[in-house]
Amino acid sequence: RESQVELREHIDSLARELCRINEDQKVALDLDPYVKKLLNARRRVVLVNNILQNAQERLRRLNHSVAKETVRRKAMLEAAGGYPQGLPGK
Repeated sequence: RESQVELREHIDSLARELCRINEDQKVALDLDPYVKKLLNARRRVVLVNNILQNAQERLRRLNHSVAKETVRRKAMLEAAGGYPQGLPGK
């Protein structure tokens, strides 16, 4: 996620710099297509970042649920007098 944010910041900076160069030029250079490409790339980076954040959040919740279930099952086994025969205890 950090690299996605850093990439987005670099894209923003480059787009601002291109706009500034375009304004400072005495000869009209058409940099708009490049700015549009940068903004499109930024949009895609933001989308990928959102997908990664959602996936990370789902994984966090899944990990929490697994840990909670593990604790619940350990408690059930301990309450039942230990681990069933044939299974190693931890």
